[in-house]
Amino acid sequence: DIVSIKLDEQTGLADYMIIASGTSSRHVSALTDKILKRLALNGIKSVGVEGKDRSDWVAIDAGDVIIHLFRPEVRNFYNIEKMWGNFQPFEVVRDPLHA
Repeated sequence: DIVSIKLDEQTGLADYMIIASGTSSRHVSALTDKILKRLALNGIKSVGVEGKDRSDWVAIDAGDVIIHLFRPEVRNFYNIEKMWGNFQPFEVVRDPLHA
């Protein structure tokens, strides 16, 4: 359940926002760890992380990309996709070799 939002025309905050759900707090935490490892492998080491201690909602600030990971009920409650209004989602291209 991944949504990618192009932000560069709406705000100077970031170029993209990615929103995804994990099935549980443990899953959200594991997804966070995996994303941080992938960012580091790609040379992005100066990353801000908020919320990992509880893993209900984790925000990862990787500069030009902000990633939000939620447990499903928390995502439904905050509904940040709606907050961004007239966003233009784009298709996420997945690399099966690096999933």
